[in-house]
Amino acid sequence: MRSWILVSAIAIWSVSSYTAEEKTALQRGEYGPLDKAPGTALYDYPLKVSEHVYSAIGATQPPTYQNAGHNNNLSFVIGSETVLVVNGGSNNALAKALHVEIKKVTDLPVKYVISENGQGHAVYGNHYWKSQGATLIGHTDAQHEIDERGFDGLSRMREYAKEFAEDTDLVNFDITFDEQYRVDLGNLPVIAKMYGSAHSPGDVSVLVPTEKVVLAGDMAFHVRMPPIFDDTDTALWLESFNLFADEVSDWTIVPGHGGPTDIEAVTAGTKDYIVFLRGKVLEILDNGGSLDDAYKIDQSQYSHWHTYDELAARNAGRVFERMEFE
Repeated sequence: MRSWILVSAIAIWSVSSYTAEEKTALQRGEYGPLDKAPGTALYDYPLKVSEHVYSAIGATQPPTYQNAGHNNNLSFVIGSETVLVVNGGSNNALAKALHVEIKKVTDLPVKYVISENGQGHAVYGNHYWKSQGATLIGHTDAQHEIDERGFDGLSRMREYAKEFAEDTDLVNFDITFDEQYRVDLGNLPVIAKMYGSAHSPGDVSVLVPTEKVVLAGDMAFHVRMPPIFDDTDTALWLESFNLFADEVSDWTIVPGHGGPTDIEAVTAGTKDYIVFLRGKVLEILDNGGSLDDAYKIDQSQYSHWHTYDELAARNAGRVFERMEFE
């Protein structure tokens, strides 16, 4: 059972370094409950998205001890013969907790785990799923991400997750692919598909065509501000998003962050934001402006999004640094 002590006691940021005005939204308590399911390692219990698809919607907060690193969506799809999990979770405790919830719905075995990318909250819990006999699947670029950054991220996760990280170790995918990979769960085909470069290396979406549901991964965001990394190419992300949107325009979309929604919502939460930010940066570049000017871009129209305080200025800076050389 987790404590409801404010995150200031254990988070990766030091509250004492902020004035009252400078505290992040998380520290000001503006994200709502720090844990919606205190009886389990999961941030929240799975909800039924469609007849065969379920998703435990993660916190739209940064990773903390209270949410145990469950700040992305952990999903599962049930066929007539077996179960597929999408995202291994940040650690073994989360993976085990999700497995407990799966067993409440079906006694079928989990045969496959697909990771949406190579980030920690998608792959570190794969250590547990491997021990359960599941086949681990991910994109080739996601495996490269694990190879290059996996151990560093694992160390950071162990720092905030504490006992939830016990017995968690790094494992590799059993199967990698470049364009798409199809599995049949028993009268239920599921396709993992790479639309192109997006938020991070190896971002894939998982499609359940017969139910018109897509587990979009970090191709699409909702409620939470999209993070832009040093290696994020926002121009290519826009191209990839358009391909994604064309295919799933009338589907139910479970984004990488935020609850189930539709294409209009994730377009506003992803594509429209990137277009806005690139437009502002282009104005600065055309006027001979600097990186400091990019940090000062007024993004207040997005201030209601979770992680705005943590990401807005950083996103602008990273877009500027890449667009300088486009």
